[in-house]
Amino acid sequence: MSVITVPRILQESSREYVYRFLKTNIMNFSFPPGNALSEKDIAAMLDVSRTPVREAFIQLSQEDLLEIVPQKGTYVSLIDLEGVEESKFLREKLEVAIVELACQEFPGDKLFELQSYIALQELCLEEKNYAKFYEIDDDIHRTIFEGCKKARIWAMMQQLHAHYNRVRLLNIASGHDVAVVLEQHKNLVRAIREQDVALGRKTIQLHLNKVRLDIKDLIHDYSDYFRQPGDVLSKWTL
Repeated sequence: MSVITVPRILQESSREYVYRFLKTNIMNFSFPPGNALSEKDIAAMLDVSRTPVREAFIQLSQEDLLEIVPQKGTYVSLIDLEGVEESKFLREKLEVAIVELACQEFPGDKLFELQSYIALQELCLEEKNYAKFYEIDDDIHRTIFEGCKKARIWAMMQQLHAHYNRVRLLNIASGHDVAVVLEQHKNLVRAIREQDVALGRKTIQLHLNKVRLDIKDLIHDYSDYFRQPGDVLSKWTL
């Protein structure tokens, strides 16, 4: 997979630019799990000094996306199933409650945003643009939190979802049941529009548990991408 070019934003520091470039390519599997990264090579690729690269490496290691091994090198972290399970648990507890709130009261402008995102995802599905589909997937969930005035909770959740989000993106990029995901998003928006709490609760629970159904196939197809402690793997693949 080719490296994704990331345009530099005006007034962005070198560290911020390197961080965005690296995270984009890690999350999109241009730099796959287990891949070694060199400060020297990244600095030359982006035409920056090694200092901002080193700083970005440290920040990404704190997010559990890079593993820095003293005297050996820096590697893209393998996907940790325990981390995926932990994130799924958090999302189930918080997002079900958020959707229930959204189905009781939701601002019209945010509902319009959600409906616009659904139309865009339909287009992405037609064009098989799965990377963009994933971006919009995040936009849909973020907008639901924002409509319930819980944007800071959404931001906090994203800091803990490195492994979970990589599984989601890998799943969507592989074309696994993208149409099913779109249908679930449509049902979520319908539940919010019609103030149907029961439909909203049922749909978000199905949506968040989909990763459990997909994980076995992903491990089979991309076994080198996963850190696989036996007890956790058994729990996910039952």
